[in-house]
Amino acid sequence: MIFRQLFDEKSYSYTYLIASRIGGEALIIDSVLDKVDRYLQLLDELDLTLVKAVDTHVHADHITGLGALRDRTKCITIMGAQSGVDVVSMRVSDGETIDIEGVSLRCIHTPGHTSDSYCFFMGDRVFTGDTLFIRGTGRTDFQNGDPGEQYESIFNKLLTLPDETLVYPGHDYKGDTVSTIAEERAHNPRLQVGSIGEYVELMNGLNLANPKMMDVAVPANLKIGLSQDEIEARGWSLTSQDVKTAMGADALLLIDLRDRGERERHGEIPGSIHAPYTDLTENLGPGGLLHGLAAASDKPVVFYCAYGERSAMAVQAARESGMETARHLRGGVDSWCKENGAIKAPS
Repeated sequence: MIFRQLFDEKSYSYTYLIASRIGGEALIIDSVLDKVDRYLQLLDELDLTLVKAVDTHVHADHITGLGALRDRTKCITIMGAQSGVDVVSMRVSDGETIDIEGVSLRCIHTPGHTSDSYCFFMGDRVFTGDTLFIRGTGRTDFQNGDPGEQYESIFNKLLTLPDETLVYPGHDYKGDTVSTIAEERAHNPRLQVGSIGEYVELMNGLNLANPKMMDVAVPANLKIGLSQDEIEARGWSLTSQDVKTAMGADALLLIDLRDRGERERHGEIPGSIHAPYTDLTENLGPGGLLHGLAAASDKPVVFYCAYGERSAMAVQAARESGMETARHLRGGVDSWCKENGAIKAPS
């Protein structure tokens, strides 16, 4: 396995790069905008393809690199379902997994620092974001934070993981890099409480100053979505009603770009062909699934995903490859369901 812990000296933030092998797929957890060039250099040096970029929550002390990584690598951006971010490619819920080649992260919803905070468990380690630090815990006094919820997240979720589980936090201000669940249970001063009431009282009495970049970072991190307006202005997008009408006339080929797990959890639009976004380049090339479909039919190919971000990138790539009839479903399955579009279990 390839594992890199990267540090941003301005915000004391840790970013994690994970892959199963040199030359394979990679994911990044909690990227920092100012470090995007460094991440891309490292990906190139290790011959890795970034396919997913994950944030543990909406950060208040730095601007995320999610949008820049998406724009420069066409990767899938991921946050928790509770996030207020305008658009990300995937939203995950408690118990679901984030998968790439040879790597699987189990999502653990851990509200308390913020309402959208998640930790990610991977075999022998857990990435705790700002929920659990080394000998500390994340503050709970803004962004719908709640010390009672954080107590439950830490004591009833994180501390139930095996003692030897490595703890990799989202920040460290003292120079520590890794701990374990057993160490934190025994030596973290904020966890030496006898009840939820004690913990709430402790956290409510911290009286911390706001992060220096909070007024800049939070608004920027809530607006990272890929604008679909330009795609629409070019005439390359369809509304849910447009798709319903074309389906009735058997006048399109629907391509579902979501991961298999997303399809299993949320269903598919009837008549869809599954061609995951991570395979897009291969599928558009000679001999690829989408290349063959376009050649065999005069129907327009219509891409869709969860929220329209992946499909907006896909329609651009398809057009560049010569698929001149390619379109996408604006707003994805989210919009489709809001317009009462039919959904069925995947075939």
